Amino acid sequence: MTEEEAKKIVNSMNFRHEMNTVISVLQDVETKEILMVGNMNREALYLTLTTGKTHFWSLTRKTIWMKGETSGHYQIVEDVLIDCDEDAVVVKVRPEGPTCHTGNKSCFYRSFKVFLANQ
Repeated sequence: MTEEEAKKIVNSMNFRHEMNTVISVLQDVETKEILMVGNMNREALYLTLTTGKTHFWSLTRKTIWMKGETSGHYQIVEDVLIDCDEDAVVVKVRPEGPTCHTGNKSCFYRSFKVFLANQ
């Protein structure tokens, strides 16, 4: 994607969530599995669109981070869907290794039944 196209998309978004972010859902482009949910501010969305790798805004560290920068498990962007309110995106990715910091393919690896049973 060109820088101009990325700027046009970023400028159309409604950054209304915490710390002026949009919600970002990562989905495996092949399996359709939801991999994780994060927040993107303007810069993170712009970097995601222009580099082809997912970037997020850390609400706790208050900084931009690229998924895979420490683990090497990058999320390669294949497509980005924008919701009707322009305040959330689904980023379809080709994962290069597990997405979750626990080593699981997805951050959503526990059903509520298993979760409650272990509490």
